[in-house]
Amino acid sequence: MTVRIVIADDEDLVRAGLRVILDTEPGLAVVGEAADGAEVVPVVRRERPDVVLMDVRMPALDGIQATRRLVAMAEPPKVLVVTTFENDDHVYDALRAGADGFLLKRTRPDELVRAVKLVARGETLLFPAAIRTLAGRRPTVPVPGIDRLTGREGDVLRLMARGLNNGEIATELTLGQETVKTHVGNVLAKLGVRDRTQAVIAAYESGFVSPR
Repeated sequence: MTVRIVIADDEDLVRAGLRVILDTEPGLAVVGEAADGAEVVPVVRRERPDVVLMDVRMPALDGIQATRRLVAMAEPPKVLVVTTFENDDHVYDALRAGADGFLLKRTRPDELVRAVKLVARGETLLFPAAIRTLAGRRPTVPVPGIDRLTGREGDVLRLMARGLNNGEIATELTLGQETVKTHVGNVLAKLGVRDRTQAVIAAYESGFVSPR
């Protein structure tokens, strides 16, 4: 199955470079481009991509607002933020808006391909240290549902915040992967979030996991 991709970036050269890398990889296909956040929404409606590579700083409508509009769709694509600086507060805001992960523009081509495939499969792409740094700049706020987590669900959430995937969490806690998958699903449901990234952000914002 081919992963369909839309690239949203206001720099022509960046879009061209990303297209060359992705279109030469078997199983990936760039099906559309957008030069600003306002343009990406109709492109996504028309092309129905699996993944959108989203620049954060764009004219007309920035990547944060564009991400909010995309995740509000009935069948939203995965959104992978592409940024120059991992400690940019705009990245954190884009993740809070519903982006599934982020990637640095200086990333090697093979890492870009891997990231797109990971996000397309529904796996979150997190930079734990960067998320911790960005979260540490924000005041803690109440997060509904955090107090409803069981002890084991709390353990799973803390490991998610460290960037561990289900297999790694299973090894760390000596559990089966299906059990871990169930715990992750329970965490998402109790916190009322759509994916692991949003769960990790909720963990930091509530103070359940300390960013320091």
